[in-house]
Amino acid sequence: MNRDSMIYVAGHTGLVGSAIVRSLETKGYRHILTRSRDEVDLMSQEQTRRFFVDNPIEYVFLAAAKVGGIMANSTQQGDFIYENLVIAMNVIRAAQEFGAKKLLNLGSSCIYPRQAPQPIREEYLLSGPLEPTNEGYAIAKIAALKMCRYFNEQYGTNFLSVMPTNLYGPGDSHDLKNSHVLPGLIRKFHLGKLLAEGRREAIAADINRHEPGQCSTFSECLEWLRNHGITKDAITLWGSGQPRREFLHVDDLAEATVFLMKHYNANDIGEVINIGVGEDISICELAVMIREAVGYAGKITWDSTKPDGMPRKLLDVSRIRKLGWQPTVPLAEGIACSYQSYLIFGAFR
Repeated sequence: MNRDSMIYVAGHTGLVGSAIVRSLETKGYRHILTRSRDEVDLMSQEQTRRFFVDNPIEYVFLAAAKVGGIMANSTQQGDFIYENLVIAMNVIRAAQEFGAKKLLNLGSSCIYPRQAPQPIREEYLLSGPLEPTNEGYAIAKIAALKMCRYFNEQYGTNFLSVMPTNLYGPGDSHDLKNSHVLPGLIRKFHLGKLLAEGRREAIAADINRHEPGQCSTFSECLEWLRNHGITKDAITLWGSGQPRREFLHVDDLAEATVFLMKHYNANDIGEVINIGVGEDISICELAVMIREAVGYAGKITWDSTKPDGMPRKLLDVSRIRKLGWQPTVPLAEGIACSYQSYLIFGAFR
């Protein structure tokens, strides 16, 4: 892959895709193709094929996906398996059919068994039952990486699959119904801080920006906040707080994907390669870090009637470290930058 290569980033408006575009632009790549869903609907095989027919695409970053946190995953399993399967099948097939030199498929660490030994090595894939709350999403991601592997074997393609750990950073979703844990916590503590400061207009503006039409009066705003466990004195969070998670800044992931796309082929990395930081933290510890970064003075309480998800999810990243890549953004620094990004782009102060 060189600076004149024709590169398609599928899902360029999302957390991962936008970070990959930033990384490519910073490195001087001149021909980066991006299309919105209105321009090319990757759920449509016909539109996807036509896009590849009309453009001499050499390299594909497949970051387009339906994503969400534990609430969305557990309540929308049908949508998650269907949409992610269709997008992956359409893009991977078109890349093979129209001769893309290389494709990098973005997966998720939720593909690994719920009770996988820790840290999780790549060979643990399909060695046990999946976490029930995100099984639909995980099965779709497993199917995509298997499709890449089998196309490599049958057609001689050069399709790579990478499995990042939990991601966060600029461009993340803060919708409390669909967000991942870290951006969701940032928003909850921010709203709790605004409530403690009596910032009514800022609260209403924040809620109506992310969930339009939810509250027309401040009483409705207060009810919405209570329904999401947010008060001026305490924030109630799902589960026990004991599960452990690993968090990777999305700009680090983008650097890793460009590094692999440029320097390595599918036969160098095997069926899948993990991307992470190699360290984890409990959700309780994470919540305390975010509370301090935001400046919320209230308590943290836990609703044990809600699911925890996988008890632990720490990736073994020894393989990618041996290839010469490692992350650069410490978690505390990344949280602080993510909160500032939220204040600038996603919140009302």
